[in-house]
Amino acid sequence: MWNHRRQLGLGLAIMIVNRLSGFVLPGSSKWLIDEVITNSRVELLVPLALAVGLATVVQALSSYALSQVISISAQRLIMDMRKRVHAHVIRLPVRYFDNTKAGELISRIMSDAEGLRNLVGTGIVMLVGGVFTAVLALAVLLYLNWQMTLVALLLLGSFGFFMGRSFRQLRPIFRERHKINADLTGRLGETLGGIRLVKAYGAEPREQKQFGSGVAKLFGRIADSITGVNKTTAGGTFVVGLVGAVIIWLGGNAVTQGTMTLGDLVMYIFFIGVLAAPIVQIANVGTQVADAFAGLDRIRDLFATPTEEADEASRKPLPTVKGNIVFEDVHFSYKEDVPVLRGISLTARPGTTTALVGRSGSGKSTLASLVMAFDAPQSGRVLVDGKDLTTLKLKDYRANLGIVLQENFLFDGTVAENICFARPDATRSEVEEVSRIANADEFVRAFPEGYDTVVGERGIKLSGGQRQRIAIARAILANPRILILDEATSSLDSESEALIQEGFAMLRQGRTTFVIAHRLSTIRSADQILVLEEGQIVERGTHDELLALGGCYKELHDQQYRFEQNRFINPGEEISTRTPAVPTAAPRRRRSVPWRS
Repeated sequence: MWNHRRQLGLGLAIMIVNRLSGFVLPGSSKWLIDEVITNSRVELLVPLALAVGLATVVQALSSYALSQVISISAQRLIMDMRKRVHAHVIRLPVRYFDNTKAGELISRIMSDAEGLRNLVGTGIVMLVGGVFTAVLALAVLLYLNWQMTLVALLLLGSFGFFMGRSFRQLRPIFRERHKINADLTGRLGETLGGIRLVKAYGAEPREQKQFGSGVAKLFGRIADSITGVNKTTAGGTFVVGLVGAVIIWLGGNAVTQGTMTLGDLVMYIFFIGVLAAPIVQIANVGTQVADAFAGLDRIRDLFATPTEEADEASRKPLPTVKGNIVFEDVHFSYKEDVPVLRGISLTARPGTTTALVGRSGSGKSTLASLVMAFDAPQSGRVLVDGKDLTTLKLKDYRANLGIVLQENFLFDGTVAENICFARPDATRSEVEEVSRIANADEFVRAFPEGYDTVVGERGIKLSGGQRQRIAIARAILANPRILILDEATSSLDSESEALIQEGFAMLRQGRTTFVIAHRLSTIRSADQILVLEEGQIVERGTHDELLALGGCYKELHDQQYRFEQNRFINPGEEISTRTPAVPTAAPRRRRSVPWRS
């Protein structure tokens, strides 16, 4: 709010003019009754009418101006808060996203910040304006009849105590409501994102039941908050009515006894309304303010989570990267006392390819995650060109990274937009050139709209092989010094794999490459192969050296070879008589690609 103090200050100034103009009508009642009607001073009637009319015009214009200034300021505050939260969220460590649903974060960015509209757009005007109006009205009431005013204050004060207590009870209810809504949004996002899996397993009733349970829980919290709000509103109505009854009794006696004129009583009743109205409004606005603070509490908790760049100012710049990666006795674990990597030491020289193999859970992806600086070792060091990675600016280092994953993410944009994601300033000719290198140009040009074809959410309109080739083109265009290929061909057919392997060969040239592969046939040409078991490197060497060693790598190789061979056997055939199936026709492709067994 301090950043928008000029707009808010202007709004408060307009609010003061608005509230002061609102005092003209109730203040004129005394003159109308005591002077014009009782004393027959008809000459005052026109000035009174003009004063009330002018005040009404000023009040209407100031109300419009106030709504414009405050409402737009509130929306600007929401915009700024959303930008701040988004900027913080996308800089959080990868591990945070592993433990938090995307839908929950979306709710925090979009919904929680919305509470600022009630806090600033309505809350500030009502709270400050209500206090200003109440103070002025109270001064007039004390002047007219201080005894009745003290009785009214006692009743209104009891209501204020009740109202404050209600707000304290409502705030945690609103906070929990925000949390349930975020969880429900996250689950709904997962269901819609995995709708094919849901339908394939006939899980619609189960998902419907789970969503219905969450909605019912949310309804329970909403009902509690509505009940709390209604109690506060009903209490306000009761107190205002009680004050009115007391004023009629005390004021009527005062008029009959001659201590107050009829004009004084009418004016007093008007100003009691002026005093009570903002208090009742504050009761209604207070629930909105409590809701806003509940959302801001969650945003504050989010800001309390340190980002990856929390200590970026103390890190050293990295102007150039050659790509020499060294692990020195690295230990890492996600949970205490559950080690994932234990004493990893390796050297990946610039321009070489290092392959990581091993059974699931052996630590391959975690090692690659350390290379990408998504995590930091608990002990040991990861060196880049002889410098500790934890001391270097992440932005400088990651500017030299390129990744191709098993399930590559594509945005719901065009093919060209996805390819030049790492380099938005790339020209169309550069995009087409890297597409040719990645064997993607042919199928892209076959689309009716070519490179302007929209790929759909997560690239759903493309096949797995097409998505992979676009991801390769994207990595080539980024021109990284360090490349991570994480099981990038494990789910592809032979034709797609052959085309992609050719793209990989072009992509790996002159770059320090880490390859995680289940298909050992794809890493024969690696400069070194590291075999991981239970977080340790148990073997290292080239493909031929590891086969000759006869250890874990050979065992994995032989198991995979038998599996690949058995894929060609019909269910009724014996292994000893089987013959590998051969495609009846060569697959269509742009240029010849050597087949691998």
